[in-house]
Amino acid sequence: MTKMEEFSDFEEISAISESEDQECDETEPLESMIDNLAFPQTIDSFPAEVGGGGGGWRPPWLGHGDKLVGVVDMGSNGIRFSISDLTPPLARIMPTILMYRVGISLYDCQYDSDTGEQVPIPDDVISSICSALSRFVHVCDDFGTPKDRVHVLATEATRAAINSDQFLKTIKEKTGLTVELLPKEEEGRIGALGIASGFSRMAGLVMDLGGGSTQITWMLSQGSDIRISPHGSFSFPYGAAALTKKLRDLKHGKSKEEAEVAVNVFRGEMIEQFRDAYHRLQIPEELINSAKQNGGFQIYLSGGGFRGWGYLLLYLNQVHGKHYPISIINGYTAGKEQFEDTETLKDVAKAAKNVFRVSDRRRSQVPAVAFLVNVLAEAIPHGIKEAHFCQGGVREGYLFKQLPASVRRQAPLEVATGPFARGARRAIQRMLRNAIPNPTKDESKHFPEAFGDHVIDSFANSMYAHMFMSLETASAAALSSTSVGILSTVHGVSHQDRARLALMLEARYRGELPPRELDFRTALQRLITPEEVWWASYLGRVGYLITTLYPTGKIDKSKARIVFSAQWSWTMGKKKDKEGIIFTISVQKTANDPGRTKETLEQFSKEVEKAGKKKNWVGKPEPWGLKVKVKVIEEGILGEPENE
Repeated sequence: MTKMEEFSDFEEISAISESEDQECDETEPLESMIDNLAFPQTIDSFPAEVGGGGGGWRPPWLGHGDKLVGVVDMGSNGIRFSISDLTPPLARIMPTILMYRVGISLYDCQYDSDTGEQVPIPDDVISSICSALSRFVHVCDDFGTPKDRVHVLATEATRAAINSDQFLKTIKEKTGLTVELLPKEEEGRIGALGIASGFSRMAGLVMDLGGGSTQITWMLSQGSDIRISPHGSFSFPYGAAALTKKLRDLKHGKSKEEAEVAVNVFRGEMIEQFRDAYHRLQIPEELINSAKQNGGFQIYLSGGGFRGWGYLLLYLNQVHGKHYPISIINGYTAGKEQFEDTETLKDVAKAAKNVFRVSDRRRSQVPAVAFLVNVLAEAIPHGIKEAHFCQGGVREGYLFKQLPASVRRQAPLEVATGPFARGARRAIQRMLRNAIPNPTKDESKHFPEAFGDHVIDSFANSMYAHMFMSLETASAAALSSTSVGILSTVHGVSHQDRARLALMLEARYRGELPPRELDFRTALQRLITPEEVWWASYLGRVGYLITTLYPTGKIDKSKARIVFSAQWSWTMGKKKDKEGIIFTISVQKTANDPGRTKETLEQFSKEVEKAGKKKNWVGKPEPWGLKVKVKVIEEGILGEPENE
């Protein structure tokens, strides 16, 4: 039986200390930083580059040199190179300026193809890696990123190499770069931060499947506070590449029956190890009780091996008449039945001509990943309810670690939409919230909690982003903005939040779509509940009303003030027996109103009322929706509107 290794001994990854916070001195509140952030609208209006020779414009995708960070992740299956921008106010989403991969497997090159015995990393492989690193230093220099801001990280494959010390020494001599060989404990900590960076909050089991090893722990994460097992994580030598080799070796030279016996014995050993790890992780009662009540654990999966499994599941949901709408792996969720359907996924990997984001090498490892999934399904008490796939890993964790706690707490979606916000964004955010009735005393009627303030505030920030577009394109572009458009690259956003925001933005432009986009909208709607889809439509229409009132996104204090409010009603409809919302728009009564505010509101409020018509309710056979009545009244309103 393979010995289980503990590779961490800490209980909690707490907020970064004050001393760490002070290293990143841009801790100004997000709101004030966004206020001062100007995004030029034309090439001619880009500012001259500060420092260095020459002037000219500097497009934002080149980043800011003093905050650019180069990271090289030397993993078992490949080497990943990236440059990221940690400039406020967008640092929380860790914008990627450049990323590419070199397909050198540090795991495969250490095993003799004939004997299967471990050998030192070959000289030609070391030379190729040094050349790739030197090239990256040159690329970083082009972006204005000095060598002292380039970090090379190495993990299991380098730790386990026979000639590890000489390998690292050669890299230093030929490139000038010092490789940071992460101890297992630090790799676990950074990996946990990487996974946490991909979600605003999470609660469940966590696994990382690399090429050489796999780790398991539990995690409770909200903002900058991240809790994991007091034993850290447990590590096994069952990475995708390592497990592929192990299964091949078990079968080598044996008859079919003998091979089957050997594999079954090994499966039993793995099940016993994972069950032992489960009990030793000291999983909190709240997670165990939730698994018991809800049909299994939520499990969060990172690492190339699991991401390949996730892309296969995405493929299955995007072919043969299926239209899953988002092809971003971070935040993708699969239910128990699909996640554990290993035979189907093995068949797909073997038969499909091309699978998006799954290389031939990943295909060859699918049987090993399937073997691991079957083991997990049997080993984990109470089972797996849903599997959530993560982009975060060592690279993302290393970057996330650089951020002060105040930045890590920020909601990624709100951060990403901040640059699109207009001057009165906070007033607009309040107007949107005021269009939602408060919960009833018995909680029988309430706004869906899944939306969260961050989604509403993100909508307020971005509702002007597509207004320069024509009626032919605005709704479609807004609908696609979170999946392939201006917000698609945001790190740390669930597919459900992407759907909520996209549907609100589409409704803000009155939902005028060409026929080819209708299936895409339907697919997005299926990611959330019918109730949430209806509220997205309602709030999107309220957003349309707001942008009609304030087309510049600023509130002129010299003009009539407007206040929104909303209440539940149980006396709607012709027979006064329907449930719904009374949305009241109070207009400050003034002696002179050249903008004809009240008349404008009465005209455009009809668009909001359309959300309450039964044909616009959502779902079958019993559609979900509420009647909507808009009242526009003139009243005396004290106080002044706020632009900020």
